[in-house]
Amino acid sequence: MTDAPDEDPRDEAMRAVEAGLSGIFAQYRRLIRRNAEAMHPGMLPGTYKLFTVIVRQAPVTASELGEWLEMDKSQISRLVKELEELGLVSRRPDETDRRSYVIEPTEEGRERLELARTPQEATLRDRLSAWEVDDVRRLGELLHALTDHRAEPAD
Repeated sequence: MTDAPDEDPRDEAMRAVEAGLSGIFAQYRRLIRRNAEAMHPGMLPGTYKLFTVIVRQAPVTASELGEWLEMDKSQISRLVKELEELGLVSRRPDETDRRSYVIEPTEEGRERLELARTPQEATLRDRLSAWEVDDVRRLGELLHALTDHRAEPAD
């Protein structure tokens, strides 16, 4: 039996990170489905994700949303209309470009989002409660560093 060459410890560490991220992504997809349903029965996960971006970035235009989410403007328009019909967002003409609309969450939308998110925020708080505060901060820093778009190579 021949011995395989020693594996680079970085390769093993990278596989562990990939496996951890895979688990996080699967859990995130389940969470998005549950939160979308909690926001409004039958709401699709994509609509929910768009709404959360609107809440974080408001006031925002459809063009900005399309860039951030890499979605077609017609998709954004359709989803924003759905959110507007549900009373979760409002639109008004953009004062700097009358061809465009500024989109913002309504107070009802913010309240419903908070109610939908409360259970998982409590779960995350419980899971991290035994961690040292500096470790929690460091986790946040590392996650932001991992997702920093400025570090991505140009296409």
